[in-house]
Amino acid sequence: MFTSKLLTLVLVVQPERILLGMKKRGFGAGLWNGFGGKLQEGETIEEAAKRELWEESGLTVGALQKIGNIKFEFVGSTELLDVHIFRADEFKGEPTESEEMRPEWFSLDKIPYDSMWPDDYIWLPLLLQKKKFLAYFKFEGHDKIVDYTLEEVEDI
Repeated sequence: MFTSKLLTLVLVVQPERILLGMKKRGFGAGLWNGFGGKLQEGETIEEAAKRELWEESGLTVGALQKIGNIKFEFVGSTELLDVHIFRADEFKGEPTESEEMRPEWFSLDKIPYDSMWPDDYIWLPLLLQKKKFLAYFKFEGHDKIVDYTLEEVEDI
């Protein structure tokens, strides 16, 4: 029997670039990723996404576009990670390093997939094209995908 943990992930995208953060500690440390994390009590998923983006990058956003939902399973774990993925095209502020993340802009043709989670190269192109998707990834350890599904959808 699986339990589920709700998480958020925000990718800030500009016409020719994407903002990623180098995770400095905790789950996924040493990898480039979007900004996000756990919900606090009483928060909606979107409120949590905005708060996590601000805490980790110093950026504030008005509108977020919900673009995807990924369920992650890790072999040997009974906890599924239920990650709600958002895209932000407009923001206020300057990206600022936090205790958890070091933000950096990357040209869209130089995304550092070799220093990211192995699933990112599969679904990130859909996000960049503003295509909505549902996905499931089963990992062995943190670097080997043993199974996955990815479906483009009309609505999330």
